[in-house]
Amino acid sequence: MAAVALKSCRKGLPHILRDGAVATLLPKALGGVRQKSSVQYATRPELPKLAYCRVKGKSPGVVFLPGYGSNMNGQKAEALEEFCRSLGHSYLRFDYTGHGLSEGVFTEGTIGTWKKDVLFVLDELTEGPQIMVGSSMGGWLMLLAAIARPEKTAALVGISTAADHIVTAFKSMSLEVRKEIEEKGVLTVPTKHSEEGTYTFTIGFLKEAENHCVLQSPIPITCPVRLIHGLKDDDVPWHISMQVAERVLSPDVDVILRRHGQHRMAEKDDIRLMVYTIDDLIDKLTTLV
Repeated sequence: MAAVALKSCRKGLPHILRDGAVATLLPKALGGVRQKSSVQYATRPELPKLAYCRVKGKSPGVVFLPGYGSNMNGQKAEALEEFCRSLGHSYLRFDYTGHGLSEGVFTEGTIGTWKKDVLFVLDELTEGPQIMVGSSMGGWLMLLAAIARPEKTAALVGISTAADHIVTAFKSMSLEVRKEIEEKGVLTVPTKHSEEGTYTFTIGFLKEAENHCVLQSPIPITCPVRLIHGLKDDDVPWHISMQVAERVLSPDVDVILRRHGQHRMAEKDDIRLMVYTIDDLIDKLTTLV
């Protein structure tokens, strides 16, 4: 079983302040004027084009995986770009099929669809092993991608990781409620993160998602894993990150719990912690090399 530690970031802060990277980064990344990469489009045979932004630089690179219904222009994604640019490391953020600026129909997407997007990005748009940073559903997708592409995975950072969450939530309902949902054909979940105030999942989406669940057995991932989760997350329970930590085979796993952290983890201190955690991993990985 993987070792699990409840910790705060220790090494990253002095290392960054010594380099001066975060001292100059954070004011810009948290609200100031910043330099942005331009949007590009990746063409795939018979599949929708994917919009992405890329910064070239040193290895290990960093790839950001947004959450369900989100996109590559969120605060965390843009803060990470500025951070990677300041250190000279490569960075990639992108929109899944049907999200943001990418082609495709959002309501037709599945976990399998978006997993294919991540694998394409890793295979075609990055060089060498990457630190994948997954937010919410992106945390689930990063686990699937790491299992499928271990050679492209240097480390994982999950933020409010939603592994198996929608499937687990559905299965935890009473038999009567599940039957009612199956008859209607949709599961409606309240959320503060959409204009409609709800997320709607079809039964087809739920059944397809079952094929990608990872928490029923040991997860064959051996790279360093960091899981950051807020105790006040009303969307994805923090104990999911604990379950992930218990099941991954890696001996290097830390769970970092934020007492006042909410689902988006987009407060200034949340973003600082994310940046410090990634910097600590970069330092660890480059020292090992």
